[in-house]
Parts: sequence; C-alpha cells; structure tokens
Amino acid sequence: MIRRVTVVTAVHGPSAPFLPDAYASLSEQWLPDGWEWEWVIQQDGTTDEVRPYVPDDPRVSFRQGRPGGPGVARTIALAHAEGVYVRVLDADDRLTPGALARDVAVLEADRTIGWTTSRVLDLLPDGSTAGFPGDPDDGPLERGVVLDHWSRSDFRAPVHPATLCVRRDLLIALGGWMALPASEDTGLLLALNAVSRGWFSAEVGLLYRKWEGQATGQASHVEPAERAARMAVAEARARELADLGWAYPPALPGPDAS
Repeated sequence: MIRRVTVVTAVHGPSAPFLPDAYASLSEQWLPDGWEWEWVIQQDGTTDEVRPYVPDDPRVSFRQGRPGGPGVARTIALAHAEGVYVRVLDADDRLTPGALARDVAVLEADRTIGWTTSRVLDLLPDGSTAGFPGDPDDGPLERGVVLDHWSRSDFRAPVHPATLCVRRDLLIALGGWMALPASEDTGLLLALNAVSRGWFSAEVGLLYRKWEGQATGQASHVEPAERAARMAVAEARARELADLGWAYPPALPGPDAS
C-alpha cells in the first residue's frame, strides 16, 4: 500500500461552492517524510454544478455517479482510494493545520488503533467558531465506549464522525459507510468501535461549517420515525458485530497453534 492518506469527499450541488475552502485547508497540511495525500471527490449525482469548483491539481480526482446520498458516494469513492489511511472531509468543512499529520502519527505508532477522531469547532456564518464541553480525554477509545455513550445520550456520539481517519483495510472489511439516508457516518463509527480501538485527539482537527443548506440542518434529518429507524439499525449492527467477537487487528496465532 502506498504511504498515502486518501481524503474522501462526497459533494452535491449546494455544497460545491465550499470546495475551494476545503482545498485550501488541505493544501496547508504537512505530512511526515515519505508521505503524501490525495483527494478523491465523488459527486452524489451527475449535474454540471460541481465540476467548476474542483481544483486543478494532479493530487485531486473527481468523479460523478447516480445519486444515493453521501454514504453511497463515499463508499464508491473507495474504488479509487490508494492510501493506507482514509480521511473524511465533507465538502463544506475545513481541516485545521496538522490534522493529517496527527492522524498518521497515531496510526503509525500503534497497530491496535484502527481509527482516529479529533475535537471539532463549529464554523459559524460570521466566521467565528464555537466549541462544546464534554469531549473525552486525549488518548485511546476502548472498544464499546462510543456505543455506550451514544445509547445513553439520546444518540449523540462522544466524538464526531466527520473527523474520522481510518485504516483502509478495516474500512473495506466493514463495507464502508452505512446505506442510510443520514447518520451513515455515525453508523460506521459505531461499527468501528465495536471491533477496534480508536483514538481521540484533543487538538482541534476540523472546522464544521454551519450553514442553512447543510443536510443535518433540514427538518427531514430529525423526522421522528426515520430517525428512530436509523438509530435502531445502526445500533443493531454495532451490537451484532460486538457479539460476533471479531476484532481488529486479528490476533496472531500463538507458537503452539497448529
């Protein structure tokens, strides 16, 4: 596998004008010697709204596909992800300086860590930022802690799935993002934590843009019946994975194994 971080972005027409800001934040990243990044942008649809905002950079690729939601767009983008690690970057968000380097450092240092997350600040329309109390401590997140917190906190995870950086092989093994109309990233986060240890960085890794067109701000996102169904299937998946007893990385056979 190439010593590369693949940054995956799902985009649709309304969020396309934010791509230049996302690219600027990616261009400011630095990585350890011998490492590089690529940006795989996948449009959720085939309209002409997005292409004009895609940067002209050989490290950036752009493809289109029939609409199916952000989870489908990100998952199909994995066909073109060549990096050993995959970092999520939503089209309307911005990485903070050093975010990718911190992800790589954690994952390279400890093979038992399958994924990383980091602190988030909301990026408000006036350019100011706002944070929230209650983040976990900087360090490892043991298996099951995300689901436990989520199920006790009205389906609110203790870490933000928009900051996820994950080992590509683990991501592929779990099938990518869930086939849900929303909360597909939370569903993946719960599944990851069911089978592997994670990490939380207390340094801010993402500016999460708040704007009137974002999907999570729409009334449909909190419609009670659909929300209950999304939460139920995401929780069931995570609990079934935990009950199966499969873990990442798999345990190596002992010297006496035949």
